Amino acid sequence: MIRTRLLRGVALAGSLVLTSVAVPASVAAAAPAQSRSHAAGSQDAALAFDPSRYTTITVTVDGRPLQVRWYKEICYVANPVAAAAQQPGGPGGGTTTISNTACGYQSMNVFVPESAFGDQRAPIYFAVNNSGWMASYIRASVTAGAAYNSATSNVGAALKAGYVFVDVASRSRGLIGADGSFPGKAPAAVTDAKAAVRYLRLNDTAMPGSAERIVVNGTSGGGALASALGASGNSAEYTPYLAAVGAVGIDAKGRSTLRDDVFAVNAYCPITDLGDADIAYEWLYNALGTRETTGQNLSPAAAAETAARFAAYEKSLGLRNPDGSRLTAATMLGTIQQEVVRSAETYLKEDPAHTIPPLGGTFQFTAGGTTKSYVNDWIDVDTATRTVRSVDMTKYLAFVATQAALKTTPAFDAVGVAGNNASRTETNLFGPPTQRYLNYTEYSWIHNDVPGDGSGLDDTGLTWKQYTAQPSTTVDDQIHLINPMDFIGTKADTAPNWYVRHGTRDRDTAFTVSVNLDRALAADKQVEDLDYRLAWNQPHAGNYDVPEAMAWIDRIVQKAGDPLA
Repeated sequence: MIRTRLLRGVALAGSLVLTSVAVPASVAAAAPAQSRSHAAGSQDAALAFDPSRYTTITVTVDGRPLQVRWYKEICYVANPVAAAAQQPGGPGGGTTTISNTACGYQSMNVFVPESAFGDQRAPIYFAVNNSGWMASYIRASVTAGAAYNSATSNVGAALKAGYVFVDVASRSRGLIGADGSFPGKAPAAVTDAKAAVRYLRLNDTAMPGSAERIVVNGTSGGGALASALGASGNSAEYTPYLAAVGAVGIDAKGRSTLRDDVFAVNAYCPITDLGDADIAYEWLYNALGTRETTGQNLSPAAAAETAARFAAYEKSLGLRNPDGSRLTAATMLGTIQQEVVRSAETYLKEDPAHTIPPLGGTFQFTAGGTTKSYVNDWIDVDTATRTVRSVDMTKYLAFVATQAALKTTPAFDAVGVAGNNASRTETNLFGPPTQRYLNYTEYSWIHNDVPGDGSGLDDTGLTWKQYTAQPSTTVDDQIHLINPMDFIGTKADTAPNWYVRHGTRDRDTAFTVSVNLDRALAADKQVEDLDYRLAWNQPHAGNYDVPEAMAWIDRIVQKAGDPLA
């Protein structure tokens, strides 16, 4: 969806109203006092960090014991939303019982390794855990007696490096309130992440670690949340939402007095731009007939109608490739092909032991204890030069589509369409908290045929354009406020450092999504360090390259210098 109208009741005129001039993260090292001299109001004072309230636990990292101080379930807002004790279960369905109904979805666990006990310069590794844009109940990634390998565990690597590790819970889709409502509707997850950042800034002098060195890590929906947080730093559009949950740094007049920009984003397979995700997905898997070739085109008319919207959408972004050429529907497949080649050649050159099977050879992948083999009929590699001769894009996309079945059409907004009332797609991220779901794309809105669900032309009598033109409509605001693409290159304070990975075998979201994110970031003058790549032979997953990612974090931290200077 292309953003065409202003958010009602919220000024878009600038980043953040401050008692002094807003300082973006890119220059925070030169002026750290702004976040350390904030005058706390009564609400902020109630959320002061207590450095004495911790439990000491011992873990093992690379075979060596390590003491960690655990500050347990810190509620980072003054007005948390009460949750029902029974919440939806995981992918298998059912329900789960939560113990912290008061603030379990707006809390953080803070883990401080012994090397950072008194260190206010240490980076803060800020982990968001809401895969699939689902609500994230508070978790403890660091547990007493656990053993971690810093080469494979981002938790172990962060602790070993002396970083403060923070697990951040957030409201989002699927959350059931104590009153039976659905209080996790967009932009709740982004609001909560910003509130958590503000809590860290408010308490920066009392807490170990530096709020000027927050590195946000997330995968899938978490990667999207990390991206939205990183792109929309200090945007005034979120102020009413922050005020509603009692986030720190909102004065009596409803103005923001604290910053919520972050230092870096470490995102894996981010499911961003949900308003256009169906368009991108159908275009990718129909442009070369992938659905048809793999026998997965159960709704050909719907797929064709959705894919046809991609060219106009891509053109509207106005993006360019590194060589200056325009990124359009006509050049996108060639761009993805180049990224696949770069991924393969980077993989081959990283380690002499890395190989890619010859044409006619087999790829073998093991997941869940099961090993599967696939014939390589799509990539031709010169073993002598360790370079790629060619990539057959038609066969490559078919290869991706055989790893796991393609998503339905539509892929992300399927609830209520063609009688589908049981889909687990992102449709329930949108709409008012009193309504279970609301279609958020024009195609699904028009084709909703479930009577009485309150969504679609059938129930409202309004076309999508008529519905979104109404002053009372908020779904288009919801789409906008979780889309990093709408903030990159604007007055918002975009994080200066980005590390984005998207697996070459990922069929969960279109490759166009991460390519567009990368090109948009590359054009933003606030971005200083951008490390984007398709990750060779990785599925929809994250944190599979811990040494590489942690080395990147260490490099940008060293480059930025002392946050207290």
